[in-house]
Amino acid sequence: MFAIILAMTTIFIFGMLRELRLGEEYTKKTMLGRLAITTFIVGFLASGAFQAATANKVLPFDDISTSYAQNEIINLYNKKMMTGTSKTSFSPTRSITRAEFITVLDRMLGLNPVGSPVTSFTDVALDDWYYGWIQAAVQLELANGITATSFAPKRAVTRQEAAVWVARALKQNGESSIGLCTAFKDGKEIADWASASVAAVHQAGLMKGDNKGKFRPSEPITRQETAVLLDRVLQNKSWASELKALPEKRIVIGWQYGQTREQYQSNILKSNVNTLSPRWYFVGETGDLSDSTDTKLITWAKQNDKQIWAMVGNRSDQSATHLMLSDSIVRNKVVEQLSEIVKRYDLEGLNIDFENVAPKDRALLTTFITSLAEELHTLGAVLSIDVSPDLGTDWTEAFDYAALGKQADYVVMMGYDEHYGGSLYPGSNASLPYDEHAIDTLLKVVPSEKVILAFPFYNRDWTLNENGTVSSSEFITLTEQNRKIKTYALKPVWNEAMGQYVAIYMKQSLKHTIWFEDARSLITKYRLAVDKKLAGVAYWYIGGESEDVWASLSNAETYYDYSFSK
Repeated sequence: MFAIILAMTTIFIFGMLRELRLGEEYTKKTMLGRLAITTFIVGFLASGAFQAATANKVLPFDDISTSYAQNEIINLYNKKMMTGTSKTSFSPTRSITRAEFITVLDRMLGLNPVGSPVTSFTDVALDDWYYGWIQAAVQLELANGITATSFAPKRAVTRQEAAVWVARALKQNGESSIGLCTAFKDGKEIADWASASVAAVHQAGLMKGDNKGKFRPSEPITRQETAVLLDRVLQNKSWASELKALPEKRIVIGWQYGQTREQYQSNILKSNVNTLSPRWYFVGETGDLSDSTDTKLITWAKQNDKQIWAMVGNRSDQSATHLMLSDSIVRNKVVEQLSEIVKRYDLEGLNIDFENVAPKDRALLTTFITSLAEELHTLGAVLSIDVSPDLGTDWTEAFDYAALGKQADYVVMMGYDEHYGGSLYPGSNASLPYDEHAIDTLLKVVPSEKVILAFPFYNRDWTLNENGTVSSSEFITLTEQNRKIKTYALKPVWNEAMGQYVAIYMKQSLKHTIWFEDARSLITKYRLAVDKKLAGVAYWYIGGESEDVWASLSNAETYYDYSFSK
């Protein structure tokens, strides 16, 4: 502070002398006035009020003035990524807990806490301040528990754990730098599960050894060390740019079913859906088209920058669909009506949802889609068609995937009903392997940029016989599913291979099983869509979801678009 006072006083006095040399006229009164101003400035700079104000402005905490990480702490605090242990204390030398570290890491990645009630951790309560942050990280596979049922949120994070979490968050797998751990004198003490990550963050200049050349893998990392580590991430211009970039825009379809316009609009506004698909049109055997167009929804969609690809269904009526497709006059009549509807209501596109089409109508269905695509393309409208996974059964024999992929703009893979109401044995509605197989099979004949993967916002609660077969099943929404967790105190267990939680419970002496569709399982499917470079995703149906899934899917949308190149 003395240096500042001396410097400013010297500048002021030299300024007066300079003016005298330049010939300025000074009266005794002018000189006294200038000296009085100088005295006031010196006095103010030396005052306790000024020093206190300066200190408060620079240091948000009382205990970081001597910390080597002072600048990094202030930077993370100003970016609202890292807070103190109290309003006035940062506790720089204290170990950081697993819950605290994950929270800071989430904030750095631009993620939001999520409130999904589905968790296998018994030591993370829904009302804990860190619950949502841990859920966000676990759902994106950024962190795991120390066991299947324990996260240990209050346990100190070791330096090698911190390395693993940061490397995973930045998608630095370390495969090309595994041998670098030998750079540390205690490299052999680094756990096998952490060695690649330690090497990766060391190579990236994020974590260094101490002045004795040791990494100290099992020692707790302090809060000030954490601040330095994460600030180094932000100093990487490429990574910092990634963190500020907007997610890539994909098609996100939300089907309307069983909701009024007001209910549907309300749910859409909470979501990331950009393409609405209301069930407005159904085709009969004579080619007559039922029209339930809601013009108010069309106006609302345009006002809210949403497209409408209205759904066209066949009510799963195989006989009526055959009669319509097999008569060229009737078939062309339907094409003309649909084309006219798109033009009349200025729709952006149509979504064809023909189910239970007879195998013998395979070529006729392709002909219909070809004709409709030609008409819609002259109007600048989009044509999409819904298909089920090719499992070699009559249910999907009518779909010539390759031909449909050439004619339609998008092929929507309905990735659900792996086990349906008529199944003999219980099982998942949409396991990850089921969707992977469906997409991989489709991508052999349809380019990824034309494929959309649909997820379920519904599930089944299976009641079992003593021999394990299905006694009955209850169709449930995700909200109803979550309600069962609370009612029956369910303890879901995450199944990595299936990409889902599974829970078993007893009700009136009968065994029940649920393969959960929740935010975490939906995120695994979303990641599949990103990894396969698909055009987008779709949700059947809006209103079936629990509200928490939108925050989770938003996190996935944000995080999976990061590339974090080295």
